[in-house]
Amino acid sequence: GTAKTEEEEFREIYNMNVIAIPTNRPIQRIDGHDLIYPSLRSKFRAVVQDIKQRHEAGQPILVGTVAVETSELLSNMLRAEGIPHEVLNAKNHFKEAEIIMSAGQRGAVTIATNMAGRGTDIKLGKGVKELGGLCVIGTERHESRRIDNQLRGRSGRQGDPGATQFYLSLEDDLMKRFGGEKMQAIWERLNLTDEGDDNFIQSKMLTRQVESSQKRVEGNNYDTRKSVLEYDEVMREQREIIYSQRLQIINEDQSLEKVTKGMIRRTIHRVVESHTLTDQKEWNLEGIVDFAHNSICAPDELSISDLEGKTSAEIEGILNEKAMEIYKEKQEQLNGDNQMLEFEKVVILRVVDRKWTDHIDDMDQLRQSVGLRGYAQIDPLTEYQTEGYERFQQMIAAIDYDVTRILMKSQIRQNLQREQVQGVRSVVATGHDRTSDDSSEKA
Repeated sequence: GTAKTEEEEFREIYNMNVIAIPTNRPIQRIDGHDLIYPSLRSKFRAVVQDIKQRHEAGQPILVGTVAVETSELLSNMLRAEGIPHEVLNAKNHFKEAEIIMSAGQRGAVTIATNMAGRGTDIKLGKGVKELGGLCVIGTERHESRRIDNQLRGRSGRQGDPGATQFYLSLEDDLMKRFGGEKMQAIWERLNLTDEGDDNFIQSKMLTRQVESSQKRVEGNNYDTRKSVLEYDEVMREQREIIYSQRLQIINEDQSLEKVTKGMIRRTIHRVVESHTLTDQKEWNLEGIVDFAHNSICAPDELSISDLEGKTSAEIEGILNEKAMEIYKEKQEQLNGDNQMLEFEKVVILRVVDRKWTDHIDDMDQLRQSVGLRGYAQIDPLTEYQTEGYERFQQMIAAIDYDVTRILMKSQIRQNLQREQVQGVRSVVATGHDRTSDDSSEKA
């Protein structure tokens, strides 16, 4: 069908082949070469005259327009000529079935936007076949050949006779954007004017030129859609990772101890590593102690003297040991009815959701900014992929850090209410958070 013109896109993006299936019966429709006029005025004047002649002969006519404004303009011109007609556009779409049903009757004139009535068998009335069947008139070429082919395809269905004719002008949007200068040069060379309905050009070469312009537009649109998909692929991969890990936490019904301890150890490793990159004499032990006081233990449980003279691995060991002691104490405090499991779920899910939401906004801003880097001969997509990966890793580290801080520094005052965890679970199903803002830090 009409998917054949988009064959490359189906194959390259969706890995799907397109096969053209022969029609049930041979096509008897006659497709005329495009008629090109110098101006919109002369084009529509010629369209009205063609409609008038065919209407007087009784042949049904379907006129396709690109926009609602065009259909209303043409309707006013036909009304001035006293030609009865129906208009089908977005303003009266509720009458579509009724209008399309009668479009093939003798003497019917129907004006429709190119999107209306697609894929519909327009039944021909009595005696219409002898008049040449349904005539489809296109008032402008669409940017996509597929839409034009769909318009043509409303005539000559199931082996019925039919005819199609496109009317164009040098002032059409497509002609002005692509090929307008070449057409204008040919027009001037032939010394044609805008006077009279006979001043038009019709040839296979010009029809091919118009189709070439459409292919250029389709190519530009294809490149745009492909670029969007390539950018979306970066977020899709990150989304799958986050959603998979999130679902694993939600469905866990035994213990999250392994997951939680992993977050704590990774956080401690990152902090120690970032403060001990230089020569040992220049290590920032004060920064490590500040981190420990703010995120792991009480101020009186660790001092700079405890870390002096130690290797980075030994410092990690000291912090891990203190963190595991505190974690064990919390397990003992919340040892009934899987309360520790539910407490961890509340904390982890809230942190993940908050950080992921911030990351989405961050990636949107990155996507807008990398486009400008193309002016510096830098591939924006490559930049987006590289920086997007770095920011994703930063988000993972931030999740580990916040979970560590909240779990380690939370004060257990009473048993965690199961309703809090149920509220977190309801967020997954409804997207509405019913838990209080501080339930992740106080149990």
